[in-house]
Amino acid sequence: MGDAAEPLASFAGLPPFPDDIPTAPLVTLSLAKLQKNDPQEISELFKIGKGLGFFYLNLRGCENGERLLHDAEAVLDVQKQYFNLPLEEKRVSDREIVPNSDNFFGWKALGTLAYKKDDIVGNTSPLPVPALITANNPLFKSFAVNAFNIVHMLLNHLNDQLELPPGTLVNLHRLQEQSGDHVRLLKAPPAPGEPSLSAGPHTDFGSLTILFNWLGGLQVVLPGASKEWVYVRPVPGCAIVNLGDAMVKFTAGLLRSNIHRVMSPPGEQADQTRFSLVYFSRPENSVVLKRLKGGLIDAQPLSDQPEPEFTSKQWFLRRAHLNKKDKNWTPDNWTKSRGTEAGRGE
Repeated sequence: MGDAAEPLASFAGLPPFPDDIPTAPLVTLSLAKLQKNDPQEISELFKIGKGLGFFYLNLRGCENGERLLHDAEAVLDVQKQYFNLPLEEKRVSDREIVPNSDNFFGWKALGTLAYKKDDIVGNTSPLPVPALITANNPLFKSFAVNAFNIVHMLLNHLNDQLELPPGTLVNLHRLQEQSGDHVRLLKAPPAPGEPSLSAGPHTDFGSLTILFNWLGGLQVVLPGASKEWVYVRPVPGCAIVNLGDAMVKFTAGLLRSNIHRVMSPPGEQADQTRFSLVYFSRPENSVVLKRLKGGLIDAQPLSDQPEPEFTSKQWFLRRAHLNKKDKNWTPDNWTKSRGTEAGRGE
């Protein structure tokens, strides 16, 4: 896997992130320490989950972290090749026409490929993809399974901090059960000039998200009255991890899914093509998104109004449909899409 201090080729030649703009004060957690059950690191994870909901995960210094970094570098090379394929090759995965894509998985003309975990690991008959993707499925499987295992480790630590019965959260996220988990490849063209919106304000649909990006663009809302949007600086050797809506639902609001958006990169980075690689973890399709029982969750206040109960699949399809329908991203549209941080980005 190479030396832990080996530089990452993916950052070579890129303009530096500007030092003169505000950035989010994300805490850096160590995967190596979390795997060794370091109590201070685990406590900090729980604190972040109740607060900003975003953190850097330092992948250096442990075997599976180094492997995930190595795989992310290799997937980046593949995705650059993928987005350069002729249009007709990418169209074999067109989510608008491919059956059983839920109009979500597959290729999207704006520069996205959502590759289902279940297709990657063989849980389902896979959707069609170009030969380039099929040929690299062992790489995608290594990346997806390793990311999945790291998600499980984080869920177990959150489970213990919530004082839930052992295995409660991971048993809602099993590898061989069908879910909305997927690897997403994204490409955004250069955007010089005034900063422009690439993805509107949203919370993530699922449980945990692991993001690799090499140029700035991701922005989060800082807690407090100002509701200020600030960039998240990419850090070599680290993934950016955040909690999603499912964790808010399961914990009756004890854990937080923070609103975020994607803008064009800042400074000289705006002149570059921006690639991102994401692993989205979601509960199994049949899991009902409702507050769990036990531990600290029982002390959370009960809602005055009964919340409608959706399965995980119903939830993300509903959110995806409303987000696709409402392109203006007004606070009213955001509330209708039932993002769990509705109102916090106003």
